[in-house]
Amino acid sequence: MTVPSSCYINILDREIHWMDWGSQDAPVVVAWHGLARTGRDMDELATHFAGKGFRVVCPDTIGRGLSQWSPVPDDEYQLSFYAQLAEAFCNALKLDRIHWVGTSMGGAIGTVCASGLTVPRMKQRIASLTLNDNAPRLAQSAIDRIRSYAGDPPAFDTVAELEAFFRTVYKLYGWLSDAQWLRLTETSTRRLPDGRVTPHYDPSMVRQFTAHENDYLIWPHWDAIEAPVLLLRGVDSDLVRPEVIDEMRGRGPGAAGRLQVIEVPGCGHAPALNVDSHLAPIEAFVRSAGI
Repeated sequence: MTVPSSCYINILDREIHWMDWGSQDAPVVVAWHGLARTGRDMDELATHFAGKGFRVVCPDTIGRGLSQWSPVPDDEYQLSFYAQLAEAFCNALKLDRIHWVGTSMGGAIGTVCASGLTVPRMKQRIASLTLNDNAPRLAQSAIDRIRSYAGDPPAFDTVAELEAFFRTVYKLYGWLSDAQWLRLTETSTRRLPDGRVTPHYDPSMVRQFTAHENDYLIWPHWDAIEAPVLLLRGVDSDLVRPEVIDEMRGRGPGAAGRLQVIEVPGCGHAPALNVDSHLAPIEAFVRSAGI
């Protein structure tokens, strides 16, 4: 079994944490997590790819997990700054060509990077882009649902109570084993000064939706992508609607024949990327794209 390294780096004056899996000289997969999550959500994906000859790096976005919280949240909790962090991260680690796998927000960051409109050098760096239940336009009702729990994280007396909360709000991830639910909880938990436990992120990160109201409306970035794209959509997703996928097929990489879409049964937003039926199509797509 591959044993990852837990690493820290200072980029753009912010300390960023990431997990590093596999051989340092292997082809690289950058796996970026969702809005209120951490890079440890990618453990199964990283284990899979590291065992297949890849290096996998899984950052915690600023304000999440073990990465530093932003002192200027209205400026830095937005896709353009996340993309700048991603570029600085790749520069620091000397990652010249990468395959990007992004869940939800991580997919949006990958879209912004792959377009080259905000960080031009990332366009040629990204050899393939996998979007895990993300699209250039998201359903507002689903955004409102996510904000309802992410913007006001609850606190509990026990980790067991927090795990029960996670099992409820993330039930659309699909099947997770009891051990995976426990790891998800333990890797995204922090204690408050009063001793209670709460999800491990800066609640101010949700201000992205008020300070940058249309931050996830990113059609110009989609239209500029030249890399091949794989979209995994949870069949029961309320965030990525079928009509948006139809529009994606007719624009940008879709119109150029570089878009593959796979509907993932038994999931909504977003597939957990923890079972072979999720991981095997991503591996096949990444290998077809090459470096």
